[in-house]
Amino acid sequence: MKGRILVMGGHEFDRLDGNEAIVDHVISLTGKETPSICLLPTASGDPEDQISRFRRSFGSRGCQVSDISLFRLGANPIDVSAHLMKQDAIYVGGGSLVNLVAVWRPHGIAELIEECLERGVMVVGQSAGAMCWFEAGITSSTGRPEPAEGLGLLKGSLCVHYHRDPDRRVRYLAEVGRGMPPGYGADDQTGLLFTDGELSEVFSAREGAAVWKVAPGAAGEAVEEPVEAIDIRPASSPVTPGDAVDDFRALNTWRQSAGLRG
Repeated sequence: MKGRILVMGGHEFDRLDGNEAIVDHVISLTGKETPSICLLPTASGDPEDQISRFRRSFGSRGCQVSDISLFRLGANPIDVSAHLMKQDAIYVGGGSLVNLVAVWRPHGIAELIEECLERGVMVVGQSAGAMCWFEAGITSSTGRPEPAEGLGLLKGSLCVHYHRDPDRRVRYLAEVGRGMPPGYGADDQTGLLFTDGELSEVFSAREGAAVWKVAPGAAGEAVEEPVEAIDIRPASSPVTPGDAVDDFRALNTWRQSAGLRG
């Protein structure tokens, strides 16, 4: 596989817990001062709130922001292929891994994004939008952690929200021990950058947030090994108490409306 895919264990479009540092890092990885970035919010059903927060987060930094809502193509027709090919980065939002894969397949989105990758467009994804690129992941789409197939552009597996969701981590360790392809457990506000299919960078944007390499061990048990990560946090945070409260309320509203995570 050619191109760059940045996967994250969890990231929200707000100013809490290192999320702004991640936005800045994504922009820096494009190599452009004002990159064109398109959101694909398919995994959550194209919610307006996620779209508006994405536009605020990246748009406030001078990015040329857009979104494609596959559920609204009838009302808002767009040449999906032509638009995605013009981007510097494509951001795939979180939600349900199962629903994401099911909706993308008839639209041929995975094949289209693979072509974008070959042309130099960077792909960014968090939660379900991160696990979908691997052979497998652990999804909560059914209400409890379950293994699910991804698109297989990246070898191995990924488990997101690694320590925020202990049941998901426990299920991932069990599945890797039983034969799921080995891979990584990623805490929220961490990221792994793959270049041409190979891991080229690991970062953390929050104190205590880490990435773990997970592989089968003896007697059918999986073993975890921490992965060295660079710290992308700024020296000081510009977040004010009022900003933090507003972001927290907006985030809770979206989580309740979205319902599903990963």
